[in-house]
Amino acid sequence: MIEEVRPFNFGEAGAQASPARDNFASPDLDPILDERDEWEQWFAIYVRSHFEKSVEDGLKGKGYPAFSPFYQTVTKRSGRTKVLDLPLFPGYVFCRFDPKKRLPVLKTPGIVNILGPGNVPEPVELSEIRSIQKVAGSGQAVQPWPFLQQGHKVRIEAGPLSGTEGTLLRVKNQLRLIVSITMLQRSMAVEVDQELVRPLF
Repeated sequence: MIEEVRPFNFGEAGAQASPARDNFASPDLDPILDERDEWEQWFAIYVRSHFEKSVEDGLKGKGYPAFSPFYQTVTKRSGRTKVLDLPLFPGYVFCRFDPKKRLPVLKTPGIVNILGPGNVPEPVELSEIRSIQKVAGSGQAVQPWPFLQQGHKVRIEAGPLSGTEGTLLRVKNQLRLIVSITMLQRSMAVEVDQELVRPLF
């Protein structure tokens, strides 16, 4: 069944998100960067299929901050229930490193290339990285979502997602914050409470 999806109108009243479902999970992530670390850039690394976790572990083993957020979903086959851990951004790992010293990164097993024009790595927007880390590490219910180019831009003002920016949508009677990585044209979604949302103009 197709869900009813439409942009959220701040003139509407009384809409609140339902409680987060417990069949989603987030990995342990590195702390959000503080101001003194802003000069260090994050990059999106394309990896072999199903190598997201092993590449993340390999990069961390070399001392690089890296993450590839996962979520849990439940499937049923032949009357049996199975919980699967799936990547929110299949085929990609995010890593922080000096692009002028990227050879050790590229030598990590499972890595195909670093995203960027030609052979020049292009950093991901820091605000997008911070929002993805915040949502994935919040313990809230998260899931992949189609990439959005338009919608109401908002910031979460309180709670575990405080400071997170994204696009607000209403899906049936629920509000969802859509957080995206523009470079990848991919997004993730988390349910939010209307009372915690402030529009960005």
